[in-house]
Order: sequence, then structure tokens, then C-alpha cells
Amino acid sequence: MKTTIHRAETRGFANHGWLKSYHTFSFASYQNAARNNFGMLRVLNDDVVQPKMGFGTHPHQNMEIISIPLKGALSHKDNMGNTRAIEVGEVQVMSAGTGLTHSEFNDSKTDAVNFLQLWLIPEEMGVAPNYDQRKFDVEHQKNKLQTVVAPKDKLEGNALPISQQAYIYRADLDGGKSISLTVKNEHHGIYVFVVKGEIEINNEALETRDAIGVWDIESTEILAREASEIIIVEVPMH
Repeated sequence: MKTTIHRAETRGFANHGWLKSYHTFSFASYQNAARNNFGMLRVLNDDVVQPKMGFGTHPHQNMEIISIPLKGALSHKDNMGNTRAIEVGEVQVMSAGTGLTHSEFNDSKTDAVNFLQLWLIPEEMGVAPNYDQRKFDVEHQKNKLQTVVAPKDKLEGNALPISQQAYIYRADLDGGKSISLTVKNEHHGIYVFVVKGEIEINNEALETRDAIGVWDIESTEILAREASEIIIVEVPMH
């Protein structure tokens, strides 16, 4: 088993006034050669967007982009005709493929929006762009793993499809509860991000916004030391 730990306070940080963004991996002005990626997971940003502010129309290409709201709602508009708001409990995926443009905006006059955005390097370049979003029942992640994203050729339940052999799980754990995860492939690793709470993996304690990457394993166990919310990304390491 191999591990890498990323403590919350070691993340990159950018304060643009309207946007406060924490970067787990190298992004924009934050560049850290030791933290460019975890396998095919290239970006994990923890963003807070102020009321009536947002990201203007901008392009993406050849990247799998997953957005997970933690607080508030974010309005999305793209050049494929999608005009939707994504809210807490929902997950949004975009396969940028050959290229797409979109904007993201916080329409609230009073409340900030907090969301996670993950970028995964795709399995195949130049695919047709695709957009999807879905609301997930939080009861299905209570003390167990709920698959919210899966490979488009290996979908599980109502998981959203992406163009990579990767999976994203969510779980809400009561204190004292544990869950086990067996990787789908021996060449995969798992990256566990603590949204809130405190967990233990391989005798390592992780608190709110800490993360740990684990690979060269068949399975691992996650123990909640207190009520915790976690997101797990299982990705090919090469």
C-alpha cells in the first residue's frame, strides 16, 4: 500500500474577491510540481462564489468535469443549449471532448455558493461533448457508498457517465461506522476527500477538507471517528 496525504491547510488558495478557491492540485497561479495530479484526477477545486457573481463564458476541451454543490445553487449555461441550475444533492458532469463553452453564476442576492469541481483526464481524446446532471437520494449514501459517477460503458445504478474508467462515490457516515471499498482494477487508486468530519484510513486521521490518496491496494476500510461526509474518487493511476 502506498499513500499520499494532502492536509487542508496545504492547498493552494486564490482570493479574487468574488471567488475564493482552494486548489488541491496545481491550478492557475498555484503551481506545485509535487501535486499536479493523483492518477487521472487532475483538478480538485473547492470554490466559494459570492452572491450575484460567477464565471463568464469560457471554453473547455478534452476533460471530464464534475461539479458537486455543497451549499447553494449554481446556474449553468452552455453552447449545447443546456440552461440549468445545479443544487445541493445534485451532481453535474461535462465531457468536454472536442470542445464546449459554458458559464456558471450564483443568482442569489444574499448567499454564497460553495461547490467542488473535479477534472479527470479522459480515457479517449476528441469525443463528442456531453452534459448531464442528476439529483441523488442522500438516504442511499447513509453509512454506505453511493456511486454518482461511473465509466459510460460500466454504469452502476443511476450513476452519471464519463469517458474514463473512474468512479466517484459519496458517503455520509455516523460516528463509529466504517465502510470498505474494493477497487475495480488493480491499477486503480482511491482519493478520499473529507467534506466535513473526521475519518481514519490506514491509521491516519483526516479532518474536514483533508484528503488522502491510496494505491497498490485491493481494498481499504474507512472509519468515521465522528459524523462525516466524504467523497471518494477511484481512478486509473496510469
